Amino acid sequence: MFVLVEMVDTVRIPPWVFDRRLNDAIAEELNKKLANKVVYNVGLCICLYDITKLEDSYIFPGDGASHTKVHFRFVVFHPFLDEILVGKIKYCSQEGVHVTMGFFDDILIPPESLQQPAKFDEAEQVWVWEYETDEGAHDLYMDQGEEIRFRVADEVFVDTSPTGPAAAKPDAPAQPGQSTAPPAEESGDKKEAPYTLVGTICEPGLGLLSWWNS
Repeated sequence: MFVLVEMVDTVRIPPWVFDRRLNDAIAEELNKKLANKVVYNVGLCICLYDITKLEDSYIFPGDGASHTKVHFRFVVFHPFLDEILVGKIKYCSQEGVHVTMGFFDDILIPPESLQQPAKFDEAEQVWVWEYETDEGAHDLYMDQGEEIRFRVADEVFVDTSPTGPAAAKPDAPAQPGQSTAPPAEESGDKKEAPYTLVGTICEPGLGLLSWWNS
């Protein structure tokens, strides 16, 4: 679930912290820059583990800060595929069951990966497993806040780096006084998560822990 990732970065230390130990100042800057951030194709950065190498520091003309190339290791949340994790149901929607682990919320179990047969209860806004027994079917609800065990089936990284404004269409010149801003639905109002885990519940023993504990 957690891995150590070797990284290299150039860290800028402003002059008003020159009185501190260099390692401490660099550690603070690295945590400010990376902690609780997603690095593309790496995972969710948690905290600095250690600094393995410091190269020479430089002060450039016009900038009183020092710039140091640093080799370090960072603790990163990046589960491997098929790893089994335990989280809590954050909410349910037509897209599936959304799961949180407290520090990471972008986990989705799509409908086809739930225990079958399953249905979405529009009134309660929850997914229901229609559990078959000798006495007939029993509805087992996936309520918000319930602990759930799932298997990591896939991961999705999205590059959310800022991009420039969209080019204007040549065949539709703007009229005087007309806004050139794109409509709200085209301007990217809906933010995509930079890192999403896709889970599955496909085996006995996986699913809500309360089902098996009772």
